[in-house]
Amino acid sequence: MTDLMRVALVAGEASGDILGAGLMQALKAQYPQIEFIGVGGPLMQAQGLNSYFPMERLSVMGLVEVLGRLPELMLRRKRLINSLIEAKPDVFVGIDAPDFNLTVELKLRQAGIKTVHYVSPSVWAWRQKRVLKIRQACDLMLTLFPFEAQFYQDHQVPVRFVGHPLADTIPHQADRAAAREALNLLQDQPVVALMPGSRGGEVARLGNLFLDAAVRLRTLRPGIQFVLPCSSPERRAQLEQMLVGRDVPLILLDGRSHEALAACDAVLIASGTATLEALLFKRPMVVAYKVAPLTYRILKRLVTSAYISLPNLLAERLLVPELIQDAATPEALAQLLAPLLEGGEVQTEGFDVIHRALRRDASLQAAQAVLDLCGRR
Repeated sequence: MTDLMRVALVAGEASGDILGAGLMQALKAQYPQIEFIGVGGPLMQAQGLNSYFPMERLSVMGLVEVLGRLPELMLRRKRLINSLIEAKPDVFVGIDAPDFNLTVELKLRQAGIKTVHYVSPSVWAWRQKRVLKIRQACDLMLTLFPFEAQFYQDHQVPVRFVGHPLADTIPHQADRAAAREALNLLQDQPVVALMPGSRGGEVARLGNLFLDAAVRLRTLRPGIQFVLPCSSPERRAQLEQMLVGRDVPLILLDGRSHEALAACDAVLIASGTATLEALLFKRPMVVAYKVAPLTYRILKRLVTSAYISLPNLLAERLLVPELIQDAATPEALAQLLAPLLEGGEVQTEGFDVIHRALRRDASLQAAQAVLDLCGRR
């Protein structure tokens, strides 16, 4: 009989819950005698996780919000560390949430428990001294992107590049005609997806800008259609208010971002994870980025990366246009988008190469790396 293996995992938000569930499913397939403890959401619990407390208690964003919840977060972390040391899992996997998980990993590793961190923080771009804590806290770093793995190799941190789960699930060629039919879009007219972000602050900074760019683009290309996937009812209400007084042929969608990407010819998009989704759908894009002026001045001093968007970081060259702060004007965005409606092959050819590099069956790769670390394969 195979020895029982106990795996502890902690995810702090929905994206981590998805990654954790995929990892757990792959671990069970490779090593059936396994149990899971820690903190996770509904997907991880469906795979058999006994969650010590609701994952939502860790899902907090923004400096003010974090400060308000700091006593609770610190108390939960202390109790979690004590519970896990007592449970003596074979391995602990911290999924993203580095501000919470790295301290957990450090304490557990000091107690003799093997530790894995799944999803690298942006240590390669700013606050690079965090790699010293990562080296102390982690027996193994699992990265989604190859350039991250190279950074850790250069800093003597054990690392495994596992690929990205989205690259496994998004097809190499999406059916544009089927997506347009599903969204009631005309087949013979160009479509642009507007994706100003999923959070209220992002939409506040970029929503009006993107809508103004759409108005300008219509003067360059009459007959164009626009779709904008809304991440929540709150974001939909926010954007509906911005549309008042504007003559834009725009369909607001409740979610359905992947259908919007499949249906469109080009994308105007906020810098962030959504740019990876647009890349995997092979849709040419223009990336915009705006933050508060003081925040931008601080980030400009701290960030060492030459690029801000994932497509350019992955290509290691300026593959897609990036318009930052004052450079992001409606006229500039429209002028850069217009030629992509009939062209964009340089971008899409580069996207295809990146997609193939990232498609590695990430959950299986991650599971095998965890089992190798524990000597259980």
